[in-house]
Amino acid sequence: MARSKSTAHTLAIDIGGSGIKAMVLDHKGHPLGDRLRVQTPQPPTPESVLGAIADLAKQAGAFDRVSVGFPGVVRQGIVYTAINLHPDWVEFDLASTLSESLAKPVRVANDADIQGFGAISGQGVELAITLGTGFGTALFVEGKLVPNLEGGHHPFRKKQTYEEQLGRAALEKVGTKKWNKRLKKAIVQLQHLFNTDHLYLGGGEAKKVDFELPKNVSIVPNINGLLGGIALWK
Repeated sequence: MARSKSTAHTLAIDIGGSGIKAMVLDHKGHPLGDRLRVQTPQPPTPESVLGAIADLAKQAGAFDRVSVGFPGVVRQGIVYTAINLHPDWVEFDLASTLSESLAKPVRVANDADIQGFGAISGQGVELAITLGTGFGTALFVEGKLVPNLEGGHHPFRKKQTYEEQLGRAALEKVGTKKWNKRLKKAIVQLQHLFNTDHLYLGGGEAKKVDFELPKNVSIVPNINGLLGGIALWK
């Protein structure tokens, strides 16, 4: 028997430049099983990534609908940027294609947006930053998302963007110490830009932060990139 909307189980998918994660959530957004993860296939074309998602879906258990976090601009389920994946993603209808593949309704949003939904309090101006392959940003005002911010591709310093200075490639190139110095400057700059009440740091590289954070900045678990997926159905 199919579950009602009020008790539906959601398969949450987080597509990253290095890994694809999945987890089934109950109707309140609580995990119903372990997090599953596979490496992002290379090259990360739509076909190869969708194949990886289909394999994860078979392992995850029963679900009624799907939430997807994607590393780029997404509007109405269609991908418009995918800098850390493959050019074939541009103008790809991810929601419709995946819905047809899995035979379930699918909603897609930017991965930083979903990370933010999993972290925010819903009060004041809140900014979520994801530190991973790239540098994602999501801005919320009184719990409402400011869509398609893509702050990681805005100028930061030395004629480079936040992502160029703080993405994984930069971390591997300059080392943790210099990367932390850059991140500290970025936090100050973003705090001045948005006058945030709170700033959240998430993503796989957040564990490398090794300086004392301001009182209104906190590190949140990477699993928020899955748990926040329930917000797409509220």
